Amino acid sequence: MSRVQLALNVDNLDQAVAFYSTLFNTEPAKRKPGYANFAINEPPLKLVLLENPGEGGGINHLGVEVETSDHVHAEIARLSDAGLFTEEQIATTCCFATQDKVWVTAPDAERWEVYTVLADSETFGAAPAFAEPLPVVPEGSDAGPCCGTVEEAAAEGACCGSTAKSQAVATGAGCCG
Repeated sequence: MSRVQLALNVDNLDQAVAFYSTLFNTEPAKRKPGYANFAINEPPLKLVLLENPGEGGGINHLGVEVETSDHVHAEIARLSDAGLFTEEQIATTCCFATQDKVWVTAPDAERWEVYTVLADSETFGAAPAFAEPLPVVPEGSDAGPCCGTVEEAAAEGACCGSTAKSQAVATGAGCCG
């Protein structure tokens, strides 16, 4: 079963969890410091709450959760063949889970991921918070993605937003994984 993912920035995680638990009549499937997710059956929705004080009320990113890595790889091929710039993250740790995923950016800068969860993780990971969207890079361009090594993360402008840069430098990981 595939389902749409909506990842929201919230100012206060406890308040947001209480609200969405009431709204969808369910408790979070996963709850960690600064993070909660709901696996809602009806309507089919993966709701992710990311505590980002001062950024509440905004979309962090959007996604589609799929069942298998094969589906993620099929989407990578399909989106690339359609001329979209893709950012692949295979076996990456993000949002307290190890995932295979592909990112694309819509013309109006909305970030979308197609992903599958491979396993739970006790760490959030160093995935970018997307405070600033990735550029839409045309096929054949010399421009690269905003992600890179920890050394590149320390350089100005190397990551997708200051939060991603901070996470990458603090964890010793690249911007995207």
